[in-house]
Amino acid sequence: MSRAFNFSAGPAVMPEEVLQQAASEMLDWHGSGMSVMEMSHRGKEFISIYEQAEADLRELLAVPAHFKILFMQGGGLAENAIVPLNLSQGEAMDFVLTGSWSQKSLKEAGKYGTARVAASAQADGFITLPAPATWQIGSDSRYVHICGNETIHGVEFHELPDLKALGCDAPLVVDFSSHVASRPVDWSRVGLAFGGAQKNLGPAGLTLVIVREDLIGHTLPHCPSAFDYKLVADNQSMYNTPPTYSIYIAGLVFQWLKKNGGIAAMEQRNIAKAQLLYDFLDSSSLFENRVAQDCRSRMNVPFFLRDESRNDAFLAGAKAANLLQLKGHKSVGGMRASIYNAMPIEGVQALVAYMREFEKTQA
Repeated sequence: MSRAFNFSAGPAVMPEEVLQQAASEMLDWHGSGMSVMEMSHRGKEFISIYEQAEADLRELLAVPAHFKILFMQGGGLAENAIVPLNLSQGEAMDFVLTGSWSQKSLKEAGKYGTARVAASAQADGFITLPAPATWQIGSDSRYVHICGNETIHGVEFHELPDLKALGCDAPLVVDFSSHVASRPVDWSRVGLAFGGAQKNLGPAGLTLVIVREDLIGHTLPHCPSAFDYKLVADNQSMYNTPPTYSIYIAGLVFQWLKKNGGIAAMEQRNIAKAQLLYDFLDSSSLFENRVAQDCRSRMNVPFFLRDESRNDAFLAGAKAANLLQLKGHKSVGGMRASIYNAMPIEGVQALVAYMREFEKTQA
C-alpha cells in the first residue's frame, strides 16, 4: 500500500526515512540486543541517544550556551501551567491573544498569578496579529507570552517582537509548538520557548523547553518537582523517566534535518510550499483563505469553500485521492492543510491539483 499525503495538524506527518530507520532498529538498536523502548534511561545506550539528540538540536536551532534544553512531558498544554509555575512568582503576566492556543495559555496561567491581556485579535476573528507597538504591557510583568503560530486560525509571527524596543524588560515566552525547526529563532529576543514535538519534531509524548539560565530557580512552592525547571536542568532531563522513545525518534528527525540542509533549507522549502497553496487559494473562485497576507502561517493553512454545502464532497474526493486529514478544526470549520517540514512539496502539488480539478467539476 502506498503512503498517503497526511495533512494532519498533529500528531503529524513524519519523514519516511526516519520511520524506516526506526523500523529497522526496533528490535535491536545498534547491536545492543534491545529496542530503545526497553532501555534504561540511565543506561549508557540511551544516554548516548539523548546526548546526541540534545547536541544536534542545539546546533540546528543555534541555541546559545546560556540557554538550557529540557526534554519534558505533558505537551504544550501542560506548559501553559508549568511556565507560570516557574516564571510568574505568583505575580502578573501579559498575554497576546492571537487564537485558540494563546487563549488557553491565558486561562491556565490565571491559576498561578494575574494573567492580563496585552493585546487581542479576537475582534477581527483572529485573522490578523496585533502590532507590537499597540501592546499594553505592565511595568510589573514577569513575562510576555505569545503563540508563535496558531494551528487552528492559521496566523504566524514571521518576526518575533523585540520587547526591549517597546521599553519592556520582561522576557518573551514563545509557544513554538507548531513551527519549531521550520525557521530560525532570534534567541536575543526570547527568554523561554516551548513546544510539543508532535508537529515538526517527532511523535507525541515529548515536550521541548528551551529556557534562559537566569530564569531558572524561581519556582512557586507548590510546583510539582518533576516540573521544576531547575531540577530538570540539574538532572539533564532525567529527574524522572523521560519519554525515551520519543526522544530517540526526535533525534532521528534532527539528523534528517541536518542531512537535508538544516533550518535555513527547511525555511526555504516551507516558503515554497506555502506560496504554492496560497497562490492557488487567492486565484480560486471556489476556495478562500481569510487570514491577512502579512501573517499567514507557513505551517497550517485554513481554507473554506465559498459554498460550504460542498464540504463533504470535497473531503470524500480528497480521501479517495489519498489526501488525508483535511477537515478543519471543529471550532472554525472549513478545511485545513498542515504542511510541516516533513510534508514534501509533492504533497502540496497533489493537493492543489485535486483542488483545481474539484473546482472545475463544481463550475
